[in-house]
Parts: sequence; structure tokens; C-alpha cells
Amino acid sequence: MPEISDKDADRMEKIVSLMKRRGFIFRSSDIYGGLNGFFDYGPLGVELKRNIKEAWWSDVVKRRGDVVGLDCSIISPKKVWEASGHVAGFSDPMVDCKESKMRFRADQLFFANVVIDGESIGYICVQECGNLVEAAEMAAETLKKKSKKAGTLQKLEIKSVVEASDEEMALIPSPVTGTIGTLTLPREFNLTFQTHVGAVSDDTSVAYLRPETAQGTFVNFLNVIDTMRVKIPFGIAQMGRSFRNEITPRNFIFRSREFEQMELEFFIDDSEEAWQNWHRYWIDERLKWHKSIGICEDLLGFDVHGKEKLAHYSKACTDITFKYPFGVQELEGIAARGNFDLAQHQSHSGQSMEYFDENTKRKYIPHVIEPAVGVDRTLLAVVCSAYHEEKVDDEMRTVLKFVPRIAPVKAAIFPLVKNNPEIVARAQEIYKNLQQRWNVFYDASGAIGRRYRRMDEIGTPYCITVDFDSLKDGTFTLRDRDSMQQERISLEKLILLMNDKIF
Repeated sequence: MPEISDKDADRMEKIVSLMKRRGFIFRSSDIYGGLNGFFDYGPLGVELKRNIKEAWWSDVVKRRGDVVGLDCSIISPKKVWEASGHVAGFSDPMVDCKESKMRFRADQLFFANVVIDGESIGYICVQECGNLVEAAEMAAETLKKKSKKAGTLQKLEIKSVVEASDEEMALIPSPVTGTIGTLTLPREFNLTFQTHVGAVSDDTSVAYLRPETAQGTFVNFLNVIDTMRVKIPFGIAQMGRSFRNEITPRNFIFRSREFEQMELEFFIDDSEEAWQNWHRYWIDERLKWHKSIGICEDLLGFDVHGKEKLAHYSKACTDITFKYPFGVQELEGIAARGNFDLAQHQSHSGQSMEYFDENTKRKYIPHVIEPAVGVDRTLLAVVCSAYHEEKVDDEMRTVLKFVPRIAPVKAAIFPLVKNNPEIVARAQEIYKNLQQRWNVFYDASGAIGRRYRRMDEIGTPYCITVDFDSLKDGTFTLRDRDSMQQERISLEKLILLMNDKIF
């Protein structure tokens, strides 16, 4: 595991603090102590999130001629998830501590045998973290002191608890209590949220909150074919909430139990050439999109899945990764899923999912390329890319350098003074004019410099100050967030400028 520096940890802490302090993201049910793995988006957060979703929908659906949209129910009957494999196989290995009653994902617990001069003095166990090796070495040093053994520590062989034998599990201490023998053997834990539909709760009323949006798309494949006159290759896009009962949600909004997805199922013919070409195409398209919304190119990367990591039905999968302050993680997956999903639903429902290709005069079950990205982890990548601390006039300025298209507030309008009715009236006039087009903010409180800093901190790209000269020539001062340069501009030219930047 890569180590997280103190600088990265501090950066992440500052970002999380800013998100709450400025009204982007709050803990869900915060006044009751919060609910782990759930978050609420505040006034600025909901605007930022909405802008990201609208950018995705615009670029993936509206500006293409080969993709249509869909919005499916969050709750689906058990048969849907039996067909998809989620009921039987959508699980993570879980370990319980019988003493503390805490639960851990087994693949996020690591152990090592501590050996001094060839002799074992016991085992250590640590939870997954950015500085895993350092944490394990510190635990080993602590065990050495407790054992009062002199000598040289042998290099630790750190392994996941998933790899531990039953005999080793009996010797591994709990990572929270340090007590040996209190960890249960790893067992599978299904991540789907189960519920019941109807007045009676029995086996016939079982349903599930969707763990992904994709299955609703596959189930509606025939409906779209029959109503929209689409021809392969074409895509069906969907955005919406999904739910996974994560054992250990972590890293702020990166891994939570309720989240939003933006998924595209792009249906293609069943040839080898088709999936290879379209898979490469969508990898390139999605990478360009992430850069277009302000995600730092230097922090983006790829993880091409080897055969051992692929699902049995998958032909290929490439993740676009992002280097978050807590490490490199998956941002978006682009998978060549074959025809597995449609074939499964055909088998379980009895409805044919075959497509008749008029060009080749044959029937086949289409294959699919699936670019799937989480809204929340995209938002976090955007914020991490935008967050900057800069020294200006011997003091630090915190600024979120969002691209204008994504910024929650596009412009702020300031009257230079609030006790001059003419200046205030002119500022209000500009505010109401811009308000018809974009989300803008009016602020008459405090010194201009302080107002600038407040807008910098929430990522507002433009600040407009109405002053005494504005009453003479109709122009005002436009201040750019990133360069902090100022120029005189008319309202007409400002609207043209913002139309060009906010597309």
C-alpha cells in the first residue's frame, strides 16, 4: 500500500473542514451524531454536484446522436438481482472482533508474524491505511518491547487477513483491542440493502435497493428498442442513487453507503473488433471529459485489469484512476461486459433480448461497453484538483479553482459601498440580470478584499464591483479569481465572456 504523507493527510483534513464550513457537505443526521457512510449536500455542494451531473448528461447524451436517457426505479424485485448475480455473489469478506463488537472488511486488515533473530514473538494486526508499512513496523516495535526480547527485528511479511490460515487467525490479535483470538474467521457479507414491498413481509415480498443503476437499463433494453427506433451501436445513459451496505465506509464521500452514479451502457455488435474499438474509444472519451471539468491531468492515471482481476464474463476493464490525498483510487471504470447481463435477463425472464441487425440480416444478443463513474468521487476529485493555498500580500489565500462550467456560483456582484442608493440599485440591476442566466451571489457586507476572499474560498470565478465610475460610464470592475487581475467591462461584454466560459 502507498504511504500517505503528513502533508497529504493535512491537505485532506483541510478539504473536509472547508466542505463543512462553507456549506458544501455535512454529515447526515449530524445533530443526532451522524450515520456512518451517509452525507448531506449543503447549498453550495448541491450546486456543484448538479453542475457535474449536468455536464455529464450534456456531453454523454444531449451532444451525441447515439445515446438516449433513462431513469429507473430505485427498488427492484428479487428476480432482477438474482439474474444479475447480486443476490448470490455481491459480497465482501468480513471479520468481527468478538470483544469490541467492531466489524472489518477482511481485505482491509493486514497481519504479520513478528520474528526476532529467527524466533517468532507473536503476530501484529493493523487496519488498511496510507502508511501501512509504518503502522505495521510501529506495532512490531511495541510487541518487541512488551515481550522484552533483545535482538534484531526481521523484515515483516505483511499479508491480508484473507490469506490467513485458520491456525494463523487464532494467533492474530484484534487491531482495536490487541487481544489474541477474538477475530472471527472471514465470511462473506452481502452488500445489498434488502427491503419488503407490500403489506405482508415474507419471501414473496422481498425486494432490494439497487446497488447499481445498470440493471434497470438492461431490464428496459426492449422498451427502449421498441420506442426510440435506435440502432446498434447506441447507448442508454442513466444517473441516480445507488445503495451498498459497505462494511467500512471511509475516506469522506469516496466510499459511502448511499451514493450517485452516472452510468452508460453502450450496446454494440458481437464481433471481437467492435468491443476492442469501442472500448478504446470510450477510455479516450472519458479521460478527455474528466480533464474538461477541471480534474488535474497530472493526478489521473490508468489501471488495466489483468485476467485474474476480471469477472468471468468480462472481456476487458480499464479504470481511470485519480491520486486523492489518501492514495490512488478508481475514479471511473470502463468495462467490456460482453452480453452477460442481457443473456442473464433473457434466461431468467423468458423474454428474448436478441436484436435484429438489418445490415447483416441476423439476430444476436448485443454486447455492451460500460463507462461507470460515481458522482460523489468525481466531485471529490474535482475539489482536490481545485484546492489551492497561495501566499498573497504576506497572507495565505485559500481558493478553489473550479472551471467556470462546474463552479457552484458563477459570479458575485458587489456594490462598492452599501450606503449609496444609486450604486446599490445598479448592483442589484446587474445581479438580477445575471440571475436569469446563472447562479450568482450578491454581497454588500465587509471590505472588498474580504468579500473577494470569501468568493475565492467557494470557487467563484468572477467578482463584479459596482463603483462610482459605474454611474458615469456604465462599466464596472471585473476581477478574475485565478489571476486576480481586474479590468473595466460593460454588462454586454461580461455576458459574452461568461457565455464563452460557461458552456
